[in-house]
Amino acid sequence: MSSSETSAATESEPSTASRLSPDVQDELWRRSSAAEFGIAVAEFALILEQIAAKYLPTEDGRSAEATEFCRTLRLQDLALARACAAGSEPAWNTFLIRYRESLRRSALAIAREESAAHELADSVYAELYGLEGPEGRRASKLAYYDGRGSLEGWLRSVLAHEFTDRLRRERRLVSLEEQVEAGHDFRAPAAEPASIPDERLESATDEALAAISAEERLLLASYYLDGRTLAEIGALLGVHESTVSRRLDRTARVVTKNIIKGLQRRGLSREQAREALEVDVRDLTIDVRRHLGGARSESGTVLSTEGKE
Repeated sequence: MSSSETSAATESEPSTASRLSPDVQDELWRRSSAAEFGIAVAEFALILEQIAAKYLPTEDGRSAEATEFCRTLRLQDLALARACAAGSEPAWNTFLIRYRESLRRSALAIAREESAAHELADSVYAELYGLEGPEGRRASKLAYYDGRGSLEGWLRSVLAHEFTDRLRRERRLVSLEEQVEAGHDFRAPAAEPASIPDERLESATDEALAAISAEERLLLASYYLDGRTLAEIGALLGVHESTVSRRLDRTARVVTKNIIKGLQRRGLSREQAREALEVDVRDLTIDVRRHLGGARSESGTVLSTEGKE
């Protein structure tokens, strides 16, 4: 974006169609340094409003809850990510200076082999930069970053997901080729009668999983759906397995408690809510794996950890 656009951005008036007051909009915009990348007050306020609406869906005017929520976001990371997604050259220069080396190191820690790490990093760079669609709009994965955790942690999650997806694709391809060579007859399995869980559990689970951060979803997906060990997850995230264990336990407890609260809001007693959690995620009609950050495992398990309290 040009310097004139940046200048105009700093003079733009805050948006009034928001749960955030004009003073709060201006405060958050200044803290984000969004003006460096040509993002106006009103534009940044709209981004914040969309994020707040996702996690605080109730409309209550200029909500103090929305203000406090937005103040907890990684505002500078958010402004940088959204500016990159919009194609700002100054933002991309800043992004590369800050994260190029850490991305390479993370890719190497995940792939554990130089050429594979290089290929992984290049693939993720392409997704982050995005390609122009039929209407000329850039589709960048950075547009999905919402500031609820550090941008660096979110980028590690993106790398780990891409690496996991590549392994699955390769394993499926090798397995298919081996079976074809062995003359395997691919027939559709007989359909099994599916259990129908309470739809209130589905909506409560949907709500609870949508509310956690990308890194928290990666933890749950890796451990509960993919069956990875704590050591393997630690290698993916670049932390010690004891740290993974603590984060995993804390995240699972939060999700479980939020599901129970969601079920109670939907008319169940606490005991009924706890009994409703005795269900395999494969029996839920919601796409649990989508909410766990795109993990697409063939296995499933119960998320409840209440017994650990």
